[in-house]
Amino acid sequence: MSALALRARLARLPRDTRDTLFLLGVITAVLLPHVDHLPWWSTTLSALVLLWRGVLTWQQRPLPGRWALLVVFVIAAALTKLNLGAFFGREPGVTMLAVLLALKTLELRARRDAFVVFFLGFFLLLAHFFYSQSLLTALWMLLTVWGLLAAVVLAQMPDTGTDEAHLAVAARRAAHTTLLGLPVMVLLFMFFPRIAPLWGVPTEQIGRTGLSNQLEFGAMNEVANDDAIALRLKVIDGPLPAPDARYFRGPVLSVFDGKTWRAADRPADAWRRQPDSLRTDGRPLRYELTLEPLRIPVLPLLEMSDGRERSDADIAFKRGPDLQWLASRPLTERLRLTAEAYPSWTAGLDRRWLRTAPELQLPATLNPRTRAWAQALASEPRFATLDAAERTRALVDAVLQHIRTSDFTYTLAPGRYGEDSPHLIDEFWFDRRLGFCEHFASGFVVVMRAMGVPARVVTGFQGWDPEPQDGYLVVRNANAHAWAEVWVPGQGWLRTDPTAAVAPGRVSAGEALRPSPGVLGQLNPTAWRALRGAWETVNNRWAQWVLNYSRQNQFDLLKNLGFQTPDWTALGQAIAGVILLLTLAAVAWMRWQQRPHGAWARMRLQVQRELKRLGVEAPMHESLTAWAARLEATHGAAAMQATTWLRQQHGARYGGAAVAPGWSAFQQSCRSLPSRQGGSR
Repeated sequence: MSALALRARLARLPRDTRDTLFLLGVITAVLLPHVDHLPWWSTTLSALVLLWRGVLTWQQRPLPGRWALLVVFVIAAALTKLNLGAFFGREPGVTMLAVLLALKTLELRARRDAFVVFFLGFFLLLAHFFYSQSLLTALWMLLTVWGLLAAVVLAQMPDTGTDEAHLAVAARRAAHTTLLGLPVMVLLFMFFPRIAPLWGVPTEQIGRTGLSNQLEFGAMNEVANDDAIALRLKVIDGPLPAPDARYFRGPVLSVFDGKTWRAADRPADAWRRQPDSLRTDGRPLRYELTLEPLRIPVLPLLEMSDGRERSDADIAFKRGPDLQWLASRPLTERLRLTAEAYPSWTAGLDRRWLRTAPELQLPATLNPRTRAWAQALASEPRFATLDAAERTRALVDAVLQHIRTSDFTYTLAPGRYGEDSPHLIDEFWFDRRLGFCEHFASGFVVVMRAMGVPARVVTGFQGWDPEPQDGYLVVRNANAHAWAEVWVPGQGWLRTDPTAAVAPGRVSAGEALRPSPGVLGQLNPTAWRALRGAWETVNNRWAQWVLNYSRQNQFDLLKNLGFQTPDWTALGQAIAGVILLLTLAAVAWMRWQQRPHGAWARMRLQVQRELKRLGVEAPMHESLTAWAARLEATHGAAAMQATTWLRQQHGARYGGAAVAPGWSAFQQSCRSLPSRQGGSR
């Protein structure tokens, strides 16, 4: 069916059918952004129900009975329980809401049913913000809000039986209403107290930001293929670190079970503890950092970022005992902060922790070949005469030299390890020798521990994009990195990156190993980078100006408005003033709306006042011809000239007659008539 034929077919349908099809299209637009996080069965079931309703509407067939809807609802509830394990919570709630919204379209029998669909649609729109607050999401939501408002207007418009373009009229009225609400939205956004998200349920997963409190052997390749932005850095003062020193320290992983690295168990208040004898030196780099939601209580800051304890109303930050910055709760929203990074630092000089250090422990029965190889290397005579610090440094250099001179390969596609054997490190170190940063860091740390040298895995990011965007240095998920730290007597913890031994460009250039580009990137890489950079710049400004508009920004605004000491009290006064201003504006708008607008309305009001002086009732809902009849009944033949003028005006307005005489002619004809102020008798 061609587009013209489809349009003609739609035009022949009853208005109720066209309105329902439009509403189904809007609901589909509301559900689309949820497809990537809803269970597949929920998306499929909702789509089938909407398609079912669309076919019934197109064919103008009756709606199904309530028993059919009850069966579908029970199926959806059972699948929710089986798939998500509960009926309550964010994921089950959004899943059931999507299905219920689709099912409710099969009950559109009265106007009240339509309003239930509208409200469910608006609520599901708000649920988009549980998953994304990007500019693209906001634009899509604005479009769907417009569609839902147009559907609300359509439900209120009477059916006149004409071919009037009801949808176009409803769309214009919805757009007008939206534009009227924008100033109110902006004022409330600027002054309404910033409250931490109530629905920010933390989930630890690598796929979002590349970081987690645990690291499974071979899992980081998923991150290396993710080009999404993880954080942005803006220099405030000081020199940038060299490319091979651009490390953002994140979770420190010390416990290894042969497959997965985990952070060492700490007491619940571990984030309050002081770090181990950290000393910083040199001119610091002062910078601003914008972090995407990490969903873990760790901030990846440049090594080695120092600073004082920081606390906001709902979250506090402090350096933990493993030298990373910890938060008092998981970070479930975008965060902007300032910090200072020092180029030179030492930490870990205290030896008391060595007695129970997890940094020395290995699974006793796993990776026997690697353990034997490491112990044989450590027992070579060339290391026997060295003191403790020299011996440790020499062992580190020997292992790195082994990586350089052996046939190790740095690749994003090493395949899966451990399918035939639980000895993952043995398989990597001796058999396949294929991997990326996580494989090399894991193998190196296991070898060092087998030699009796304390070592641990550190995860975070390394490097950033070569070109800044809008003044910000961009770090992507693909820059996620894992490296090692070894403990040297008298020197403390020293960063050692075995990836630099096999792939020097990964560290020295600070660039991640990229996956193959898409079709557009292959056809024109320059244009692709320019388009992506422009879009990310717009997104960054959206994030900085809107998403990162914080409580401190509100206090700064209050200070600019004249508040000497901006605080919660001042903010309450400001929001009260805004509400008062909006109320006065609404009252003024309603009063203005009640006044006549346009030349015709003003003329009718003047005529009404003149007739009232003459004792003639002239209700505004009546026409000028009705007023002429009342005037003639009150004053008889003496009012002939005035009644003729009224009928001429009515004919000129509605009958296509010639233009009638002006207002002065009516005034002159009324001067000879006696005044009867107070009404007819």
